[in-house]
Order: sequence, then structure tokens, then C-alpha cells
Amino acid sequence: MIKTVGLTKQYGNITAVDNVNLEISKGELFGFLGPNGAGKTTTIKMLTGLLKPTSGQAEIGGFDIVKEPLKAKSIFGYVPDQPNLYDKLTAVELLGFIADLYQINGKIKQVRIGELLELMELADRGDELIQGYSHGMKQKVAIAGALIHEPEVIFLDEPTVGLDPKSARKIKDILRELCNRGTTIFMSTHILEIAEKMCDRVGIIDKGSLVAMGTIEDLRHQSKSEGSSLEDLFLQITGGSEYEDVLKYLGDK
Repeated sequence: MIKTVGLTKQYGNITAVDNVNLEISKGELFGFLGPNGAGKTTTIKMLTGLLKPTSGQAEIGGFDIVKEPLKAKSIFGYVPDQPNLYDKLTAVELLGFIADLYQINGKIKQVRIGELLELMELADRGDELIQGYSHGMKQKVAIAGALIHEPEVIFLDEPTVGLDPKSARKIKDILRELCNRGTTIFMSTHILEIAEKMCDRVGIIDKGSLVAMGTIEDLRHQSKSEGSSLEDLFLQITGGSEYEDVLKYLGDK
């Protein structure tokens, strides 16, 4: 459902994403991990058509995101790391607007809006202006908006940031159930515990390059670190020696 070949993004002499090759199957929950500035958000923006690649290509459901953007965008939903919503709309109005963009008719639209607000525990706040919502509530509205057209693929950039533990758990359960029903999810997260428990496979990007990919067991085998946690593997793959220096420094105090 998601395929990239040589996906690259350069800004002058700086290569933000370097020759990334991915193949992600239908119904897979794929975790995209990496340090700050590694290229995660840049990759997601290229996959969703918000940035044009310098070279290489990306396909969503067989549609080239650059050559067939409308067809590709019609089958995916996207939740950015910072939800940028229309504050002067209510949640009901915003979800209705998004449904109209995807040409969802009146009756089905109203049913889906009601179901999603109920699912996100916002049914009693749906007629309030979004400007009065907390960050976590805005995040849940953004997720509802990404789901309203029942997409085949969902891109999520740090989906649980700003959510309380109960809401974060609910979002995790929703994502897992969507994958069980055949939806493909591409999720960037810094919370390695979430990735370890939820994801079918993970990819680790560092300094723009995809440096590891596979199941947790695959990564353990590749790193010759049987039984290690994803956090340990991540630090080992992306330069854990820096953290060892910090621990040594603290231990000397």
C-alpha cells in the first residue's frame, strides 16, 4: 500500500532524506522511528504530497503521489504532529467540511460525524468552537477528521502527543483495530514503548538514511542483541555511545 523508491529530499547542500526505500503491506502498522532531525516528518510530508521529492518516487495504493496526487490523497488520511485546525469552527462543522471535501453524502456524513465524536469522547463538546479545546481535544478532532472517509492508509506524526493516558490508550486500541480490518498505518513516534507493543514492523531513520527495518525480532537478530528492548536497540543503532558518555559523566559525580 505504501512504496518508495530512492526517495530523497535535499535543501541546498543538506540532504534531509537520502534514498529511502520502503514497502508497507495492506493492514500493516508500521512504526517510523528516529532521533530529532533525522528526517521522519520530511519523509511523511513527501509521502502525503506536502513536499515534492528532489528525486525518487512514492506510491500510495499504487498511485504516484506526484503524478496522481488527487487519486493518492483520496485514499489516505493524515494527522500532523501539530494539528492546525480552524479555530472558529465547531468540531461538527469541521468534520462536516472535511466530509464534503471527500464527497460523503448528507446522511452518511451525519452518521460518521456522530460516531467519530462519540468514539473520541467529544460528543458533548461537538458544538463548541475548536478555539476553546485543549491540545489533546484538538488532536482527537484531527484524528477523527483523518478517519471520516474511511481511508485505506493513515499517516500519523506523533499521534499520542498531548493526550492523557486514557485517551492515548484508546487511540492505540483504535489504530490496532483499524489494522485488523485492513487499514495500513504509517506512524511516527518518539515513544518507543508504544512502537514496541503496537507495530508489526519498524523502520529507523538516522541523519536522513534508513538504517534498520524489520520486526523487533529482526532488529535484535541484526544487532546481535537477543532479548534487548526496542529502546536499547534504538540507542545502539543510532549512536548509543553518546548516552553511555552521559551516564558515565553522571556516575562520576
